[in-house]
Amino acid sequence: LLDTSAANIERVTAKLRTLEGNVPTLNSIEVGTNVVVSERAYDVGIVTRFDDLAAMKAYQVYPFHQDVLAFMKTVMETAVSIDYESEIA
Repeated sequence: LLDTSAANIERVTAKLRTLEGNVPTLNSIEVGTNVVVSERAYDVGIVTRFDDLAAMKAYQVYPFHQDVLAFMKTVMETAVSIDYESEIA
């Protein structure tokens, strides 16, 4: 994040948590904050779960998600992601 103050991290995590219940194809979201400071660490992480790849793709373009993404672009310095299919049922 551009601003790593506790107040800003709380604001960002609260915003990310608004995705739950507001995007029909999103089954669940976990939002966590970094607890080990290191050069390779990021400040906030999320794990989202969907029924399938089509549901994830629908989430990506869903207007509520797009609004949260627009907010995130104003507060983050950089981001990384991994999209994968889980073997866990």
